[in-house]
Amino acid sequence: MSQFNPNTVANDAGEADAVEVRDAATVMLLRDGVDGVEVCMLQRNLNSDFIGGAYVFPGGGVDPQDAGEDLDGMFVGRSDKEASRQLGVERGGLAFWVAAIRESFEEAGLLLAETSAGERISFSDPEVAARFEVHRSDVDSGRRRLAEICLEEQLRLEVGNIHYFSRWVTPLGAPRRYDTRFFVAAAPEGQVALHDDAEVIATRWLTPEAALADNEAGRITMIFPTIRTMIALARFDSAAQVLEHAAAQGAITPMLPMMKDFGGGLRIVLPGDEEHPSGIYDAMTAQPVTD
Repeated sequence: MSQFNPNTVANDAGEADAVEVRDAATVMLLRDGVDGVEVCMLQRNLNSDFIGGAYVFPGGGVDPQDAGEDLDGMFVGRSDKEASRQLGVERGGLAFWVAAIRESFEEAGLLLAETSAGERISFSDPEVAARFEVHRSDVDSGRRRLAEICLEEQLRLEVGNIHYFSRWVTPLGAPRRYDTRFFVAAAPEGQVALHDDAEVIATRWLTPEAALADNEAGRITMIFPTIRTMIALARFDSAAQVLEHAAAQGAITPMLPMMKDFGGGLRIVLPGDEEHPSGIYDAMTAQPVTD
């Protein structure tokens, strides 16, 4: 797989963007609802200096704590070699999976891990739930690493059940830029999604269709990659179908949107877009522009 480095991409003036691009991971947690596939959505704090108020998937930057020799033996279902090959990196690919799991635990209270007995961890027991609420606070505050929690609770992270779905890079010129790998996983049963009331202030389970309708009507706000991801998820009838699709994917093309003014308003251009040859989208609706 060829390497793609967003730090070396030039803008229209032929100059590379000076803003450092940070690695990030986000995870779409799915369940089957009455009206179809539902996705766990979190509303970012209104006072956040990055997309404040927007509805997003749990996620954030990949931190140094998401890698390390002390994590060896805490994974089930995928090796670092396999993960790195999927992402097109030399080594350390599993750190993206760990970041997705950690952010899901910190922001939504959902932990994708299994016990020493091979069963997914459940918080249905009040004592277990109370103990893991303390763990969540410790990890969120940086007092402890997720690896420490796993060692203490004899857990292994379910990286094999989390599948790489897509990759989006923040447009050139933005004050903050991220190279974000999107993952997808089944939401854990026996756990209840609950926002941390700090970085995120609301939790909703939405079908892709409902999320898109709410965004169009102005009831919620989603950014371009989230909208395009919801459009992609709307094609599936069940969570299992999404997971099967993601697991079977080959090489994933990085999507690097560019903002351009065509005279009639801002447009988003996706170079190399396979879905719509023009690669031009309305900046507000994320719908393809055909004229």
